[in-house]
Amino acid sequence: MIFGWTLRWPIAGLVCAIAVIVTSGIAFWLTRRHRAITLDTQDRVVWDVEQDLQGELITKQRKLYITLRRVVVAIMILIGLCLSLLIARPSTVNRSSSNNATRDIVLCLDVSGSTLPYDKEVIDTYISLVNHFQGERIGLSIFNSTSKIIFPLTDDYKVVRQQLQHASKLLNGVVNQDSIDNMSDAQYQDVADWLDGTQNREQATSLIGDGLISCAAMLPQFSQFLQNDNATQSKPSESNAQQRSASIVFATDNVLSGTPTYQLSQALDLTQQASIAVDGLYSGPAESSGEDTTQAMKRDIESHQGLFLTQDTGSDTSQSVSQLITQIQERRGYADTSTRADLVDRPQPVLVVLLILIVVLLTLEWRLRQ
Repeated sequence: MIFGWTLRWPIAGLVCAIAVIVTSGIAFWLTRRHRAITLDTQDRVVWDVEQDLQGELITKQRKLYITLRRVVVAIMILIGLCLSLLIARPSTVNRSSSNNATRDIVLCLDVSGSTLPYDKEVIDTYISLVNHFQGERIGLSIFNSTSKIIFPLTDDYKVVRQQLQHASKLLNGVVNQDSIDNMSDAQYQDVADWLDGTQNREQATSLIGDGLISCAAMLPQFSQFLQNDNATQSKPSESNAQQRSASIVFATDNVLSGTPTYQLSQALDLTQQASIAVDGLYSGPAESSGEDTTQAMKRDIESHQGLFLTQDTGSDTSQSVSQLITQIQERRGYADTSTRADLVDRPQPVLVVLLILIVVLLTLEWRLRQ
């Protein structure tokens, strides 16, 4: 290590540096030898009176010339040493900590008629959550009687924010009857297009358990669990369980209409067996947060070690977001911190010095020609 740098090819750099020094030494020896011969020859020269009168000026210019030539030689040696250092590839160790590459999070949203007026607030909560994440893979699925993936698991946060902000803008038109009445035909069609694919079963809406299973199916942990289950294994393999942390942020009012394939409690049993954590957000009117359906959802979520939040929890969205972040990052944060060290080439300081030396060398060469 030199000047805080790690040299990737130190031997190559050392060989080049030795070559520069040896070449400089040989050149210096040859120059001294040539100078000695020249001085011996000059001793035989007969000077006239005119040359003697100009002796002082000639002496000064000769001294300046010799000094500049010596400086030029020194600079050329330094340039050679800089090139040797570049050949050795000076590098620094770039250490970075990451706690974001081991989590998968699915945002799961009920878009049935009873929840749609309150979904904008849920989407805004999702946006707040995303702003606190860094590198987690995030996906969004919406459901009514059937499910639709808005975007799959991705760590492209530009896409995530664009999709969530687009959804928030669309749902702003359905928060109440007045906003619905003021919607243009184009706005109404945009909302219909966004919801298209979530109502493919007749006489059934808001199939809560089925929606949760569809969201879980976006996670590789759930697919692995099903494969293990088909192989008569009661639990996923340990290696799979430790591979990534999986969470679902599940927003619904738990008002069921129709006959689902899975009840909510059954769906939660399956996600728990697949090592997928489910947190619940109540998406409905605040005055209904004490109803039986809401309390049943609360019991189901909490009995499966999830966090359940309603709109009137502290009447503070930031508090709810903070609680969710704490749940996701701490309680399910196993194996989510990693340190990475990379060797990164750092030739910039040497290149700057080399450029300065070359400019000075060219300037001196121009002066010598004068």
